[in-house]
Amino acid sequence: MERWQGRVAVVTGASSGIGAAIVKDLLKANLVVVGLARRLQLMEEYKSELPAEQQKRFHPFVCDVSSQESVDKAFDWIIKELGGVDILVNNAGIFKVGQAVNLDPAVMQQVVQTNIMGVVYCTQRAFKSMKERNFDGHVVIVNSVVGHSVPHWPFDEPPIMNVYAPTKYALTAITEIYRQEFRGLETKIKITSVSPGLTDTEIVPDQFKNAGLPILRSEDISSCILFTLSTPPHMQIQEITVIPTLGG
Repeated sequence: MERWQGRVAVVTGASSGIGAAIVKDLLKANLVVVGLARRLQLMEEYKSELPAEQQKRFHPFVCDVSSQESVDKAFDWIIKELGGVDILVNNAGIFKVGQAVNLDPAVMQQVVQTNIMGVVYCTQRAFKSMKERNFDGHVVIVNSVVGHSVPHWPFDEPPIMNVYAPTKYALTAITEIYRQEFRGLETKIKITSVSPGLTDTEIVPDQFKNAGLPILRSEDISSCILFTLSTPPHMQIQEITVIPTLGG
């Protein structure tokens, strides 16, 4: 991680769960970190618990990634105040329980807008910053195992995932699209999709958390992301799938 020391990392969905874990690990690795989330207070609360030196390098900023205007406001500030974006971790995502056949389309649109367009908005701004400065940065997308295979659980009830899995499938495809575009536009910017299995975060319904299934911690996902960032320039990890063991 030495090459990243002092560099600027942007983490979306940074108020809790995987996002907060990533922020803390990047700060420990001596990066400057901007946390983007709608809930500024939660970021300010855990900032106050950080060591003083890390507090100076952590910049919480209110941002709703589903809004291009909100994303532009955040990235304009980052570029003006910090000089640019060197790492982007697209972590923000939402999940709404219900069946696609009858769930309010406006609710499903919110999931699509956050989980897909949020990644697009943020990646466009980060890529532009990296390309303009001729910097070989890294874009990470927090995907999901359901972006590769749709489970049907529990078997005796109607599924409740609706458009969540399709949005994650879109992230699987867009990771490959970005890889081809980054190369075709003559950059050495890396792209990595990290696909966790069941993880103990806010968006996971209690019925999954309480089902007695093995479950990952947010810190497990963050450790995978730091591993991908630590790889040498000639090496790119395009996809990491991480699942809990039976003893987890």
